[in-house]
Order: sequence, then C-alpha cells, then structure tokens
Amino acid sequence: MPARTSADLVFTGGPVHTVDPLRPLATSVAVRGERIVAVGHDEVHDLIGPTTEVVDLGGRLLVPGFQDAHAHPVGAGVEMGQCDLTGATTPDDCAATIRAYADARPDAPWITGGGWSMETFPGGTPDRRLLDSLVPDRPAYLVNRDHHGAWANSRALETAGITRDTADPADGRIERDADGRPTGMLQEGAMRLVADHVPAVTPEEQLAGLLRAQAVLHSFGITAWQDALLGDHASTADPAPAYRRAAERGLLTARVRGALWWDRDRGLDQLPELLSRREEFTLGTLNCHTVKIMQDGIAENHTAAMLAPYLTRCGCASGNAGISFVAPEELNGIVTRLDAEGFQVHFHALGDRAVREALDAVEAARRANGRRDNRHHLAHLQVVDAADVPRFRALGATATVQPLWAAHEPQMDELTIPFLGAERTARQYPFADLVAAGATLAAGSDWPVSSPDPIAGLHTAVNRHQPGSDRPVFLPEQRITLAAALAAYTAGSAHVNHLDDTGTIAPGRLADLAVLDRDPFARPAGEIAGTRVEQTFVSGRRVHHAPDA
Repeated sequence: MPARTSADLVFTGGPVHTVDPLRPLATSVAVRGERIVAVGHDEVHDLIGPTTEVVDLGGRLLVPGFQDAHAHPVGAGVEMGQCDLTGATTPDDCAATIRAYADARPDAPWITGGGWSMETFPGGTPDRRLLDSLVPDRPAYLVNRDHHGAWANSRALETAGITRDTADPADGRIERDADGRPTGMLQEGAMRLVADHVPAVTPEEQLAGLLRAQAVLHSFGITAWQDALLGDHASTADPAPAYRRAAERGLLTARVRGALWWDRDRGLDQLPELLSRREEFTLGTLNCHTVKIMQDGIAENHTAAMLAPYLTRCGCASGNAGISFVAPEELNGIVTRLDAEGFQVHFHALGDRAVREALDAVEAARRANGRRDNRHHLAHLQVVDAADVPRFRALGATATVQPLWAAHEPQMDELTIPFLGAERTARQYPFADLVAAGATLAAGSDWPVSSPDPIAGLHTAVNRHQPGSDRPVFLPEQRITLAAALAAYTAGSAHVNHLDDTGTIAPGRLADLAVLDRDPFARPAGEIAGTRVEQTFVSGRRVHHAPDA
C-alpha cells in the first residue's frame, strides 16, 4: 500500500513568520499527524487531499505557538475562583470586591484570594483595619499581585499568634505601625506565619484551577510553559499533583516544564526528595527536570538584593541592600550539585546583586562539571550591572524577561524609581543590551503577577510602553525589534523549556501553532497590542478557536 502523501492540515494564504533563520518567511504550511511536513509557498498545495482541512489565513499571520518561560498557572487559576482582586485599582474597588465575596460565602471559614496591586494603597501596604471592617468575623488572607506579600486581618494575625513581640523571620518582614503593632502586611517569608494556618486548597480545586488556567493560556496562543514553582510555598499549595492528575487523565493539552521548589531553609539534604519528585512528576507532556531557586525578593518592598543600598524617601542611602535568600558561597555548591545531577536551575534574580550571585553560581558549576546542556536561566533581571551583561552569553545562561514590567506604571514610578536612584533606574530591564551582547532571551509573564497575554508583552518589549498607557516611554534605548521579541516568546522559551522540536515552524517540528488576526509586522509598532489570537494548535490539534473568528 503506498504511503499517504496528503496532509491532515494545511495553512495557506499567509504570511507565515517561522522564526527559522533558514526560511524566515513563508505563505503555506502542511501538517500530518502531530508534525509539520512542509513549509513554503504554492508547492505545499500539492499536499492537499480530499480529507485535508485547509485553513485560509487570508492575510492573517501564522506563528509558532507562544511559550511562557515563567508562570504560575495553577495558582492563577485557583485565585480566579477565589476573592479575585486583579481588576481592583482603588481601595474602594478592593473593599467592594472583598465585601461582596465574603457576604456571598457566610460559611467559609477563611476568606482567601489575591491579585491586589501595591500601588493601590499608600506606600504599597494596606492595613488590617480596613480588612477588619470588611471581614470582622473570620480570618482573611489576601496575597498581592506579585505574591511577595500578603494582607491579613486581625483574626488571621491572632490565629497565627502574631503580636508586637513576634520577631521578623530571617527572610521576611512584618510591617508595623508607629507603636510597633503589626499592620497586617506581611512581606516575603513572613507570609508563612499566616499561610501555614490557611485551609489547604483541595485537589479538586487545584485541578479545576489548572484547567481554567490552561484554557486562558491557550486563548492567548500559548502552547507550552514553565511553571516556576512546584512545591509548597507561602502563597500557594503544591501544583504538582494537579499536573499529574491532568496528565494521567489526558486533560493536559499543553507542554509543561515544572520547576521544583528549592526550600531555602534546607540544604542539599533535600536532593533525594527532588530526584524522587523529578521521576514522580515527569510523564506525558509534563517534565520536571528543573529546580527553582528564589535568590532574592522584589524592589518594591526593598527585598531585591542590590549591590548598593536602597535610597530613602529623602534620596539618602539607607542601611538596606535587600536579601540574598541563599548565601552566595552556599549557592555555588547547590547549583554545582544540581547541575551534576542533570537539573536545570531556574533562578529568581531581580536585583543586580542577585543576578551576579546567580551568574557566579552558574560559573562555579561550569568550572566543576564542564559544559552541560542543562540550560540554566535567570528570571526577572530588573537591575543588571553592566559588567554582568556579557556573562550571559559567555556562560550560556538564558535571560528570561517579563516584558510587561519594562514600562512606566504606578508601581515603577511611585514604589521603585525613587528608591533606586538615577543610575540604577537606567539599568532596569536591559533587553537591548542583552540582545546586543549575544544573550539568549526567553520571555514569560509571571502570571498572575501580570497578564499572560504575549501580545501585550510583545507590544511592551518593542515600545517600552504598556498598551493604552499615557505615561512616557521607559528607557527607549532598551527597545528591541518585533522579530527579537517574537523569538523570545517562541524559540527562546522553547530553548529553556527543552522543547527543541517546537518554537519554530520547520519540517519535522511539532505543529504547535497560533493564528493571529493580523500581521503586526506590516503595521506600525504602536499598533501591536491590537493583535489577537484566533486559533491555537498543539501537535496539530486545535485547542482554541475564538468564537467570532
């Protein structure tokens, strides 16, 4: 019997942006089974047979499926079903949402949720008294948008035994009023003091959250992601079992790289556990050969690790340069051992000192183990010292960026720039410098910290200006081209996700694809944000179709 030559699926009438340097542009693509079999122009039409589905692009753009290199989808999906403050922009908005949610659930023992933004409240720190007025009868615990802080009411503080005499943990801070009483705002490691008392999310709620999030991500053209925290953490329960259940039941339609959480309160004694979890949670399209190390906090609450101290409100040097959660000399040994065991290390490194410490650890591993294909990457990179920019290429470390953060917005202008000073402000999110130095860029959202929409990220990376904002362009010299930004969201993220047969459109690659409603390359850069995803395919199977497309 002759081999079948027709394709199952053909896209034609392009354009097609392949992100493949051998053939960057095409107009037609053919798919058979789960893989691309031809990329080109009219000659691809020879593969159209009587059962072939033909997608007439009609001038719409076909691109590789987007990949998010740093996200927290399960937590985002769970929060969508809790008290979701994502859209609240004022204290009154927050209050109305919290009151309505609590009133609708009189029997809930705790009120939980999150998504509020620091700029919503003076100084970025809400007070327990407002939350007491809204939820006076039971504990309430609401994590902020970036998951580096939480707002608790008096009942929650009492449940956790937090008083004016409670000492700050080494890796966090209890905010206090002028009399030393806890205000209800808990930073970083202090979150655990209350979080340990919050009722656990049920397995059913976690699975529902994952499936809710997966649908959202597919609607944005995302076909794969790296979950940046699989493990128990102060702001979320371990998502790993939900991923495993979804994979076992055939419900996980995306490709997922899971980053196993490194418990900074323990040392290498946790390595056997990580090795066991790597095996337990690697199945189907789920791979857990990554370890996540959070090396510092965030700039807005002054826990991001900086080479020089933060400034005070008067512009003077403070006595605080942030927190390195893992001592540098210990970090070197940890990363060297993880690298030897075949783990990729995914660093949270936001301040310039944390970036340097993470790069030093990668360098130590290279010296000890030689060059291995583990593809370590550093996420966030808010402030990078100029001397460290070329080290990414030299060490083979990928720069994983969150483009939506590289813009003027209230959290940046009110809670960050005044405390960094002019010199450090000018070194924030140096995308163009990294590209010019030959670094590999991957892109992610850190959802639910910010929107998972890659189109908004592309717009901001190219324009250094968030869609719809009336604020000035942020460090315009760090703008990158649309081609470079798209490569970061596709081939770059595929690289850190170890998905080498995705990220570009070429024969033999998996048919992970997204159809956009227009070609942003043919329009002014300021119009990129107007683009939307109409269809998403994973392994040639349609997983999203916009209802009105």
